[in-house]
Amino acid sequence: MVDFKKIIGEKIAKASELEIEEIVSYIEIPPNEEMGDYAFPCFKLAKVLKKAPQVIANELKEKIEVDENIEKIDIVGGYLNFYINKLILAKNVLEEIENLGEKYGSNNSGNGKNILVEYSSPNIAKPFHIGHLRNTVIGSALYNIYKFLGYNTIGINHLGDYGTQFGKMIEGYKRWGNEYDIESNPIDSFMDIYVRINNLCKEDESVLEICRDNFKKIEEGDKECYELWNKFKDLSLKEFQRIYDLLGVKFDSLNGEAFYSDKMDEVVEKLENKGVLKDSEGAKIVDLEDKDLGVCMIKKSNGSTIYATRDLAAILYRSRTYNFDKCLYVVAYEQNLHFKQIFEVAKYLDIPEKCLNGLEHVAYGMVRLSSGKMSTREGTVIKVDELLQEAIDRVQKVIEEKNPDMENREEEAKKIGVGAVIFSNLCTTIIKDQVFDWDTVLNFNGETGPYIQYIYVRTKSVLEKAGYIPKLNEINIELLQDKESLKVLTNLYNFENILMSVVEKNEPSILARYLVLLSQSYSNFYNENKIIDDDKDVQNARVFLTQATGTVLKIGAGLLGIKMPNKM
Repeated sequence: MVDFKKIIGEKIAKASELEIEEIVSYIEIPPNEEMGDYAFPCFKLAKVLKKAPQVIANELKEKIEVDENIEKIDIVGGYLNFYINKLILAKNVLEEIENLGEKYGSNNSGNGKNILVEYSSPNIAKPFHIGHLRNTVIGSALYNIYKFLGYNTIGINHLGDYGTQFGKMIEGYKRWGNEYDIESNPIDSFMDIYVRINNLCKEDESVLEICRDNFKKIEEGDKECYELWNKFKDLSLKEFQRIYDLLGVKFDSLNGEAFYSDKMDEVVEKLENKGVLKDSEGAKIVDLEDKDLGVCMIKKSNGSTIYATRDLAAILYRSRTYNFDKCLYVVAYEQNLHFKQIFEVAKYLDIPEKCLNGLEHVAYGMVRLSSGKMSTREGTVIKVDELLQEAIDRVQKVIEEKNPDMENREEEAKKIGVGAVIFSNLCTTIIKDQVFDWDTVLNFNGETGPYIQYIYVRTKSVLEKAGYIPKLNEINIELLQDKESLKVLTNLYNFENILMSVVEKNEPSILARYLVLLSQSYSNFYNENKIIDDDKDVQNARVFLTQATGTVLKIGAGLLGIKMPNKM
């Protein structure tokens, strides 16, 4: 693929004697396509060259020659605007799509690099709620995209299967377990027991102490407590897997907190040997006050560990096992301080510099109800299985009303309903909080997952009507130089750069918004151009562009975890 940005960067670098990498980093895409395809803001050079941006722009333009790749250069204010050769762009895009097919947009930028993505990580014996859903689909999208770009990617589900809450669950189960049909309805039963035992703990401090002691017994290998904990875990995982199957989410590792229970002593020993572990009212801490990070507790006063200790053990284990280049933690921003603390403490664990530098918290906004924050303890959560089923049911109702003869209605409704839910979690910048609203999540109009799916189905319908897909050597590319065709082609050209931006910023919404733009540009192309045409050359060109658009929509949606229906 011709890299127009690099070509422009080389020309400016040669004319200014500055480094090409710096120049390329400054090049922008103008907000208005009439202002060119790429723009270079000359004010970026004003301090270095000690000249006004307008003067710099004029001098650069005089030194840069137009060629087969660059048709025209204009100056607007302090910007140097470049107009690229659209025939070369069209030829390159369509050649790449024909040659690469469903690998279009992929590259080898990640070759030899190990990327760990920790995502989902629900708590055992608790409902899989909409907060976990956002975490899961963000992490899964990042996992897919990194993998698509050639990285050796490992998806980790760091299950919340350890901690005082299991001491509470054990106590609650002992008291009321025989009142529930645990085997047939485990999560609802566990949730009810958990709410009851929490209320009792609030009323009676001695019960809370028993619960804490139960957790300590798990750590010590007590047979009864360990068997109950294992039962909670097995039943929960079975329920979670149903949701993962529906979402199409997979993991390479299910090592949760408990996996590191026998690996924490080494962390404590290393911190002691480094002289950073201190006593504080019977607890063991690392003082990070000089870094404005407070204190990081490593052991409680009763000798039990906390999740910070287990996270540190996980970092140590992962650095040895995977020698990772990046380890991404997809966790809500409420844990910002926690990750800053453990990343700082990890510096005392003799971990390779590469791994330490690769630790990154991918923070996302919280999901809240319109009535306030969700709470498992209070029993106020929206469960994902109910949400997904509601989405599917609503789609089925629409299909029954508008297209009752559709083949495979249930399967198509599943793709559309689940796709709508996934897209609603990825279409906005992930750091923003979301207020959960049924009508918003299941809105199938506007800039939504179902809209992208609808445009994809339209491309399939056009291809079915044509009855064939021409080869590129049968295409007259000059017939795709109208405004609408060029907009589609430009969007298709940008696909790989969009994916690179996603991994650079760990922001899947960049891809989600791109798919909306591509869909809108194809819709305009479809409305303004007759595709099935008496002129065979015109038809060939437009059918080929239609096929190319459908291919990229399917690839992009698939990377987000959205399956494309055949009919809508």
